[in-house]
Amino acid sequence: MKWFNECTSLDQVKALYKKLAKQHHPDLGGDTLTMQEINREYAFASARVIRGEGLSEEETEHQILSSEVYRSALEAIVHLDGITIEVVGWWIWVRGNTKPLRAELKAAGYFFAGRKLAWYFRTADYKVSRGGKKSLDEIRAKYGSEVIGGKRARPWLSR
Repeated sequence: MKWFNECTSLDQVKALYKKLAKQHHPDLGGDTLTMQEINREYAFASARVIRGEGLSEEETEHQILSSEVYRSALEAIVHLDGITIEVVGWWIWVRGNTKPLRAELKAAGYFFAGRKLAWYFRTADYKVSRGGKKSLDEIRAKYGSEVIGGKRARPWLSR
């Protein structure tokens, strides 16, 4: 492996992938072949690290599949103009000038949360049945957050 040799945890693999995607994604000025190489290594590195965590076969498979789903969800929107992308727990939140981008966000599997005035992505495993009564600030306080950004994201929109 060229890109992920030093990673010893899934969090390290994910963080490095996000950094590399910002640098090498074709929609952000990178080239397609490099990004394809990074994607292949990311999948392999994620699986290698997850398998080393002592999880059951079922848990390992779930972690690998979830990792791939989230990577695809981020990759589908990282190139969009005027948005801020934030990972909060197992949810991806998108804010900013999203109204003109709603078709792209829907196509990428994101949903709009009217109370929070933000789009979100999550797998069925993390669906909330309580109606989403917590504010985004309360959710951030509970799970922590990481702003990934987006193409020309507006820093004043990210908290």
